[in-house]
Amino acid sequence: MRYVYLVFSKTGTWLSRVLRLFIKSKYVHSSISLDESLKSMYSFGRIHADNPFYGGFVEENFRFGVFKKYRDCECIVYRLKVTQQQYDTLVNELARFLAFRDSYRYNFLGLFTAGMKISLRREKYYFCSQFVSELLIKSNILRSQSPPEFIRPTDLLNIETKEKVFEGFTWEYDNSDNIDLVAS
Repeated sequence: MRYVYLVFSKTGTWLSRVLRLFIKSKYVHSSISLDESLKSMYSFGRIHADNPFYGGFVEENFRFGVFKKYRDCECIVYRLKVTQQQYDTLVNELARFLAFRDSYRYNFLGLFTAGMKISLRREKYYFCSQFVSELLIKSNILRSQSPPEFIRPTDLLNIETKEKVFEGFTWEYDNSDNIDLVAS
């Protein structure tokens, strides 16, 4: 068996604060990682921490970018047990994004139409939970009646098979020795 890691965070950016008002959830950003160190997490968000209007496919890390700029980011980390076939499919789907990373953009418009339950699917435009859920659905890890453009981080938090690994400030997460040392 293999694991994939779902990371939900509360950053402090203006978009995060606005989304929390509408979604009524503490964690409005989601990322996915293939290893427990979380040294490489993948999502859609700001390309540069200081520019909220330039977004797209991002490789995140708790020590850089938005997480470094907003030091009081809170997060919750879950792991999902997956089969080798699900893991391999996920890696292949992720490789597609990595290969064409510069051609993807943040789906600001889709983010707001989703809140109104209006489907707006644009090629190569994603918001964080749309991206994570699409990877999970295409890898047969998540079964959903809703299309990825309607899935919010709160929906991903409801995956029953997840196992909590950590909850706290991002700067507290350190998996260098043993993941159980930081679990809450």
